Amino acid sequence: MTTARRTQRRSPRRRDRRGRGLRGLLYPVSLPASRTRAEKFDQLVLEALEPIELRWGPELAELDLAVDEVPEVDETSPDEVVWGAGVLADVGVPLAQLVPAGVDHRGLPSRARIVIYRRPLEARARGGADLADLLHEVLVEQVAEYLNIEPDAVDGGAE
Repeated sequence: MTTARRTQRRSPRRRDRRGRGLRGLLYPVSLPASRTRAEKFDQLVLEALEPIELRWGPELAELDLAVDEVPEVDETSPDEVVWGAGVLADVGVPLAQLVPAGVDHRGLPSRARIVIYRRPLEARARGGADLADLLHEVLVEQVAEYLNIEPDAVDGGAE
């Protein structure tokens, strides 16, 4: 049974209701600290791709870049999972995939694209600099496969 007295005590609501922390933004949207992990990862991918694009820009004009959280798996048994061509895997876990140009499921032509898998890459990196290096290595491998050349040539080691 509720009385008027009991209702009066409960009516002023606290900002930190049920111990979940502050409601609202901690940082203004204009500051880099307000970006999500996915947005920070996307920025790292673009920074890792920049030196490759500077060197191979015309050859990469028909190549798209995408970021997915995790790879799609049709089979759930780890013994039966076989990754197709163009997949760069580490201990059976795909880090990236080169999808060749072709026709999509709607019958429309599609461009070639490199798909980077964010969660497996983040799990293998120890920090921001390690993740940036790993992203660069993965992108070099995938671009080399797309261009059908050695990874050292993509990275500039063959100069």
